[in-house]
Amino acid sequence: MPRSTPPPAQTSLPSPPDGRGEWDVVVVGAGPAGTSAARAAAARGATVLLVDRAVFPRYKTCGGGLLGESLELLPERARAAIESEVAESVFTHRFRRPFRLRQPAPYLAMVRRADFDQALADAAQDAGARFADGVAVREVAETDDGALVQLRTSAGAVSAHVVIGADGTGGRVGRYVGVTPGGVDLGLEDEVAMPADATPWRDHVLLDWGGASGSYAWVFPKRDSLTVGVIQRRGAPDETRAYLTAWREHLGLAGPDAVTLHSSGHLTQWRTPSSPLRRGGVVVAGDAAGLLEPWTREGISFALRSGTWAGEAAASAAVAHTSTSASTRADAPATDAARRARDTALDAYEARVTAVLAPEQAAGATILKAFERRPGLIHALLRTPAGARYFVRFCRGETTLARIGRHRHVMRLLRALA
Repeated sequence: MPRSTPPPAQTSLPSPPDGRGEWDVVVVGAGPAGTSAARAAAARGATVLLVDRAVFPRYKTCGGGLLGESLELLPERARAAIESEVAESVFTHRFRRPFRLRQPAPYLAMVRRADFDQALADAAQDAGARFADGVAVREVAETDDGALVQLRTSAGAVSAHVVIGADGTGGRVGRYVGVTPGGVDLGLEDEVAMPADATPWRDHVLLDWGGASGSYAWVFPKRDSLTVGVIQRRGAPDETRAYLTAWREHLGLAGPDAVTLHSSGHLTQWRTPSSPLRRGGVVVAGDAAGLLEPWTREGISFALRSGTWAGEAAASAAVAHTSTSASTRADAPATDAARRARDTALDAYEARVTAVLAPEQAAGATILKAFERRPGLIHALLRTPAGARYFVRFCRGETTLARIGRHRHVMRLLRALA
């Protein structure tokens, strides 16, 4: 895959609009989690700086599928980035045993991440956030009194009451917080120009359950291209590449007429249940926090939700910290009361993730274990009327994997399969 060139460095960072030396909130990473955090915090009156090491718009390895839960959280700018709506899925197991699931109305939406993320960044700026791309964060530290978080970046130093890390898997902020992954996968993806006869590819997705443990492949249609990818456990990159090659050949997308527009890869990770979400005034969201669903590796809905919640909590924390600090002497360091006020607001973010997203991840991890052992049985279950109905409802956001976790008999069956 092509090596990315370093982004041109910003010569300077914008200053907070209120004339203070620090921002209320600095968000690191401008994917769905980071832009949602910046937009939510700015909409609540916080001064917000959003930075990303890449220069926008930038390509992002991702299938770009949006569940109904994601659609509910999108600003209008981002809705305009939807390129395809899907009412049909075709499933195979090792390229065999195909079955088709079609509905009268669409149940999935597709976006190209470069346009989608740019639209989300624009929406954050509409809400009042400042955005600086081409800025790499090199160091994270907190002042001795705990009042501020200090970042050393390629464009200079910046300080904030709260920093939100949304800088992806293995990002610097996640390392600072101490995020511990429960599993890591390698995804490989080719963006292929739409074939001359686009009719067979429009408005439906293709999914294959692979031969390697926990692996699967996909084709997601966009306006003028197809996103063709595979994912499996990290550690066998040659096997993963071979799966992608075989998948393209099976689809008839490997000949001289199949134009590859972009090839890329990335690592995905999900957190352990005990993995931290915060360290002092620094919180993590989205991929940086390991927030994705382990079975499907769907992460956009987790990013949009956790980012929004982190931004809301950060704005509340900044306000609480500032108002409490103002009640002390002007030359005094941040007091324990100010830190407690900030921590109370940030604790609410951790509690929300634990209550809402952790059960979804736990159920997804259980399904993944069953899928790794018995992919053919999972394939067969999806072919049943009940399985097909659940898949569609899940895609539309009408149910979640967490609800599976509340069905004791279903969970016992899945654990037995695992």
